[in-house]
Amino acid sequence: MNKKVLVVDDEPSIATLIKYNLEQAGYEVITAADGEEALKKTLEEFPDLLILDWMLPRMDGMEVCKELRQRKIPTPILMLTAKDEEFDKVLGLELGADDYMTKPFSPRELLARVKAILRRLTHMPKLEEDSGQEQGLTVADIEIYPEKYEAYFRGSLLELTPKEFELLLYLMENKGRVLTRDQLLSAVWKYDFAGDTRIVDVHISHLREKIEHNTRKPEYIKTIRGLGYKLEEPKAT
Repeated sequence: MNKKVLVVDDEPSIATLIKYNLEQAGYEVITAADGEEALKKTLEEFPDLLILDWMLPRMDGMEVCKELRQRKIPTPILMLTAKDEEFDKVLGLELGADDYMTKPFSPRELLARVKAILRRLTHMPKLEEDSGQEQGLTVADIEIYPEKYEAYFRGSLLELTPKEFELLLYLMENKGRVLTRDQLLSAVWKYDFAGDTRIVDVHISHLREKIEHNTRKPEYIKTIRGLGYKLEEPKAT
């Protein structure tokens, strides 16, 4: 079954261009022209991916993103913005977007991003399947179960976006190894081109807020200056 993508943009020419290129690549595409329509269609149509413009009438992209995440809806979100301010991009990621692209962009780059984001869906468990007693990964107080798409900290379920989950999983699978931002971008976001490594920094910051007692002095996810990040077990005190 083809993956379903909801494209939300109030500029008909852009929405039509994105829709055409996605359909040529084999995706099923539905569209919305404002934020309220986007929220309604997401809840009714269950798209596999949301391509969401920042500036929308009635309800902007940030509000849509925030509302979906507050409702615990994990649909991956690719945010589109014509703005270049760093604050805009970081804010989108902070509110739960998985990735962003700045207009104008090439259809080839868009398709590469869409493919990378949707690739994870092939590894998600089907609800009707019984995964049984899955063997998870554990690092001190963190437990993660890939097949269930669940992670726990000190016994409590962590509320993670899809990319936060994948990033934590990759860090745990490589416990003790120093991973560069480019390595993380390639492994988690699966870009086939040079991406923006600031995406990694924002998601690391998100994870730290959820598992670290003091984000200024992290015990789990350590910054290795000049290199990248490393996940390790906290030192006993």
